[in-house]
Amino acid sequence: MSDDTLISASPPALPKDSLEDSRNAWEKHPDNPYNWPEPKKWRIPLLVATVVLLVGLNATSVTTPSLIIAEHFHVADTAFPHSYWPVTVWNTGAAIGPMVGMPLLENFGIRIGYLILYLVFSAMVIPQALAQNFATLLVVRAIAGFVGGVLQNLLEQVATDIWATDKQRNLPITLYTFVYISGVTLGPVLGAIVHELSWRWVFYIQLIIYGAMIPVVLMIMKETRGPIILSRLAITDPTLAKAANEFPRPNISALLYDAIARPAHLLFTEPVVFFLMLWAAFCFGLVFIMTQSIPQVYHANYGFSDSASGLVQVSLFVGEAAGFLACLPQNSYYQRSAKRNTVNPGTPIPEARLPLSIPASLLGLAGGLFWYAWASFPHVHWMVPTVGLAFVGFAIMIIITAVDMYITDAYTKFAGSAIAAVALGENLFAAWLPLAAKSMYTTLGFQWASSLLAFVAVVLTMAPVVLWWKGEVIRGKSEFIKEAKGG
Repeated sequence: MSDDTLISASPPALPKDSLEDSRNAWEKHPDNPYNWPEPKKWRIPLLVATVVLLVGLNATSVTTPSLIIAEHFHVADTAFPHSYWPVTVWNTGAAIGPMVGMPLLENFGIRIGYLILYLVFSAMVIPQALAQNFATLLVVRAIAGFVGGVLQNLLEQVATDIWATDKQRNLPITLYTFVYISGVTLGPVLGAIVHELSWRWVFYIQLIIYGAMIPVVLMIMKETRGPIILSRLAITDPTLAKAANEFPRPNISALLYDAIARPAHLLFTEPVVFFLMLWAAFCFGLVFIMTQSIPQVYHANYGFSDSASGLVQVSLFVGEAAGFLACLPQNSYYQRSAKRNTVNPGTPIPEARLPLSIPASLLGLAGGLFWYAWASFPHVHWMVPTVGLAFVGFAIMIIITAVDMYITDAYTKFAGSAIAAVALGENLFAAWLPLAAKSMYTTLGFQWASSLLAFVAVVLTMAPVVLWWKGEVIRGKSEFIKEAKGG
């Protein structure tokens, strides 16, 4: 008998009330994550959120001393920005890692995999600090990105495991978006503070931080996957065995399809996923573009050192923090939309995720970029373009949150694959777009280079406008959304 036959074989028929009793026993069981007390529930997401932020530091902290590192390894930026390769390979790894790692963790358990990944990621900081040539640095950073990308993308899954309703998950997922963006935003700030000691100390400091977190991760991180917990309990508790039989063994070929083929299919056959990916990926890529733009602008106009330019990134973080606060009433507006849903009464309307993102995209993102562009003159005080950057950070936070939550609401059971497609685009944009930033700002000039980005932001604002206007009709034509709803 083949493995596929074994996997697809149904368990013996059971009396209906016996199966119902087993389901009820699990639903009421204290080890069911949905039944954990709130303090226990929050400990794990807060830990994972902290790790997401810390992992982001490793992605971009290298940007501040990038020219020093390039000089140390005799790498020239004359014809091409080779100094950015350590970030490019990290983000490329981060684009691939979740597609392989996430389905495995979801199906075989999160805790053990998470601990292994965290230890591997921490260990990869050592060769980054001690690298004796540029090739070694690139290889170990690609591995760190591959592993770090999985660690960065687990918080949504953990929130889904612990909280049963979207209303309960609103705050944790909004927090996830904030730490995901702010971690990579603050990386250059860490590099600015530390790299004067030596560029290697940028990694030594991270190693100290990650090492100090190891016992915390070991103590707090618990298994959150309900089916995994249930299957383990069923070994010693016969009342749970029948409920556990409802979760079949994972099929490896199905896992690979979910991880790679379905996200690609969604990306290229679902216009909603494709255009929202472009919008979110452009925003995430901007965080990385600014690691190249800010040093150029502030050094040329104001004579800022690499360290001072790195500290300017704080303005983006301030905007992102304000965006996080602005998302909270947006979440409440979404919940209230259930009262006016005539198609599915009592269910919030996915398009209710978008109202704040439209002015944020047009005024915050495009407006902030135009502000940054046309305030970038030596005779204008450096704080003026810096305020424009804060508006950009504000918009980035709101837009990425809106995209993430809209796709989750619209695609329901296929949300994981749709989010994976968006995350792939975000990391690829972050990896490759900034390679053109230096030449773009040199060729077009500071004003028109930032203005070009602003014009792109204006065009991409059409995506949420169209969805707000015709979202229900567009969703009605989606085969994936129909299947997700059982239609």
